[in-house]
Amino acid sequence: MSYQFLLYAVDDRVATITLNRPERQNALSEALVDEIMAAVAQADADPEVRVVVITGAGGKAFSSGYDIKESAEKPKRTTADWRARMQKDIQFTYSVWDCSKPVIAMIDGYCFAGAFELAMCCDMRICSDVSTFASLEARFSNGIATLIMPWLIGQRARMLIYTGDTIGAEEAFRLGLVDRVHPKAELQAEVTRLAKRMSRVALECLQWNKRALNQTFETMGLRNAIAYGAEACALMDSIGSPEAEQFTSLRREKGMAAALKWRTDQFAPYE
Repeated sequence: MSYQFLLYAVDDRVATITLNRPERQNALSEALVDEIMAAVAQADADPEVRVVVITGAGGKAFSSGYDIKESAEKPKRTTADWRARMQKDIQFTYSVWDCSKPVIAMIDGYCFAGAFELAMCCDMRICSDVSTFASLEARFSNGIATLIMPWLIGQRARMLIYTGDTIGAEEAFRLGLVDRVHPKAELQAEVTRLAKRMSRVALECLQWNKRALNQTFETMGLRNAIAYGAEACALMDSIGSPEAEQFTSLRREKGMAAALKWRTDQFAPYE
């Protein structure tokens, strides 16, 4: 299968999916989202693949999240439209959770919003020491489509979600959001070594261990909780807020750069 917005390669039992929109910080356009789901499914169906690695091209970003430029060009959505959008987003983030094989997010640079949700649904997150993370949705007056973070770090998720704060690699490691941090120059070699080591384990063993681990969370109600979060997100986005209206007005009248500056200025005195 050929792809337009990502690179797909298999080497010695490891499939690597590289988001390839570096000019847009690997922002998740609708087309890229569809291709990621297709590539994960391709790796899952390939008997020669035992481990999947997802990363971003360009050395600056895993991904900045959903493509806000693309979404800004969409007409105003109804509640039903937002519900459909949230279901698509959940289907996307669940694609790595539901993959029968372990998926490693190799993160170098920005990992924000929807891309952060995708990474958190992966089995492991390994990052470079220059990586940064944020649930930026709150600063755009948006909800979080896949509210997976509390399942990783519990109550500590509240501060990150309420503020939209950006944190660095070491803080992400301290909180338990990433499993390992490596110097940027060593990241790819270290992740490759880990993936190849994992791929020496029997495929059936990897798959049954993943099923059992996922079931631990799902028995505790993970899918129901995420479904509730998606509904809350759809309602939040459809109802709107004065802040969201101001951002949209500025974007339409003065452009995205002006709207982003206005948003940043609201938080700057308190950073």
